Amino acid sequence: MNAPSIFDPACTRCPRLAGHLATVRVEHPSYHAAPVAPFGPVDAQLLIVGLAPGMHGANATGRPFTGDHAGILLYQTLHSFGFASQPQAVGRDDGLALLGCRITNAVKCLPPQNKPTPVEIRSCNGYLAAEIAAVSPRVILALGRIAHDAVLRASNRTPAGHRFAHGAEHDLGEGRVLFDSYHCSRYNTQTRRLTPEMFEALFREIRTRLS
Repeated sequence: MNAPSIFDPACTRCPRLAGHLATVRVEHPSYHAAPVAPFGPVDAQLLIVGLAPGMHGANATGRPFTGDHAGILLYQTLHSFGFASQPQAVGRDDGLALLGCRITNAVKCLPPQNKPTPVEIRSCNGYLAAEIAAVSPRVILALGRIAHDAVLRASNRTPAGHRFAHGAEHDLGEGRVLFDSYHCSRYNTQTRRLTPEMFEALFREIRTRLS
């Protein structure tokens, strides 16, 4: 029996998302407007899990957190802690490489209003579970509660006893730990719910765990 796939570039298992992407391709013919593949080495010790591609970011460029506001703080911080070769991500041909780090999303396709349904999150969870099994990271960083819940589901854990909170740590077994962070979205950074100092403190702890 074949192992589950970690990504399907032609996936259409969620009818609402597939229809939405078809509409976006008509309105924005230059956009990627398809499932967005994970980015980074397959043997990464750190796996970062976001929510879903952003309309004018990953959905446009075809690379997670690339070309949108949410990627500004993320890639600056990754570079500061030695996980990225440069501090900015503007397109797939910008020369950026991840070092010991990999970025994926709980939902691989752009959802309307950036809000996937619970069914869509569950439908995409098999890809995340397969990716965690294939990459076998020592640390997983969930950006936001939806990503947190998706990692727990993919790891055969229940939310009970694993409450989401910025800076929280959760033992997933097999020497693996899940860290939680508020999502580095425009809203969270502009309202200072998530500050650069908070994000850096979290990555400092992650780097220590991986040293």
